[in-house]
Amino acid sequence: MVKRILNFLRDDQAVTAVEYAVMLALILGAIISAIGSVGAQAGGWWGGIESDLKEHGFPHP
Repeated sequence: MVKRILNFLRDDQAVTAVEYAVMLALILGAIISAIGSVGAQAGGWWGGIESDLKEHGFPHP
């Protein structure tokens, strides 16, 4: 049993898998924050267009 644990701790593949998991988590975090930022900007743009249309007398559908 101890021999298995020592072999696992010496195995480089486990470390590589953890590194890839951390990189994937960081990439997903960056993507999610970018989507949130773009979504907030798009909502602001649509709100501005809606207010401009109302200002010029176009009815809201």
